[in-house]
Amino acid sequence: MKSYIVGNWKLNFNVGEASIYLHKLQKKIPNYRDVEVVVAPTALCLQPLSLQLDRTKIKLAAQNAFYNDFGAYTGEISFAELNGLVNYCIIGHSERRYIFHEDDKMIAKKVAACIRNKITPILCIGEIESERAFGETKDVIHDQLVGGLSEVSAEDIDKVIVAYEPVWAISSTKDAKPATPDEIAEVVEMIRQNLKEIYGAKTADAVPVLFGGSVKPTNAGAYLTVPGISGLLIGGASLILEQFTDIIETAKRVSK
Repeated sequence: MKSYIVGNWKLNFNVGEASIYLHKLQKKIPNYRDVEVVVAPTALCLQPLSLQLDRTKIKLAAQNAFYNDFGAYTGEISFAELNGLVNYCIIGHSERRYIFHEDDKMIAKKVAACIRNKITPILCIGEIESERAFGETKDVIHDQLVGGLSEVSAEDIDKVIVAYEPVWAISSTKDAKPATPDEIAEVVEMIRQNLKEIYGAKTADAVPVLFGGSVKPTNAGAYLTVPGISGLLIGGASLILEQFTDIIETAKRVSK
């Protein structure tokens, strides 16, 4: 199975900085057929970066979009407008959930709009520290996964990627602590079980599941070898060229 290395740049890099970074990244990495390298810049950078992108090496992802294709929605960007520009979109990221108050109903609409416009959604799910402390991880994972996929048919589930992103492990979160491979494996099994109950065993095994949460070159190898993990969703380390390329090379080695 292909590995996915997704760099979420969040609110960093203006157009010029993003262009220079992408130029350096494309010079530094070869074409890895079994590793899909994806970068998610800000919306303002997507169109100019698409003009310099070597799509044999790197794919583009949006960080967010609106679920209606057109209409009176001042300030929004639709998935229809992103069709042909990006291959992926990050949906349900913890920052969208907890800062911008996106609920499962809205996230489900975005996942459906993503698929409708031939873009692969990367559906992020994960519990906060207090939910984990009170033993609620299983319920949170179930509710966010089932809620986010509520408008996805059995015919379309193979167009979805799921990313487990424990909020308590994200480096930008206060008192963050890295997740251990065993902790990740336990939740990946929950995700697979939920997918199995909805879509069947064969489909559950085929859906790529990524991990995101303080991923660095020093722990990427351990995370990539967790059973059931198909790649990584990377925040801060994706902004540092040497660290991001180290993680990509680690994914290549692990995939052999």
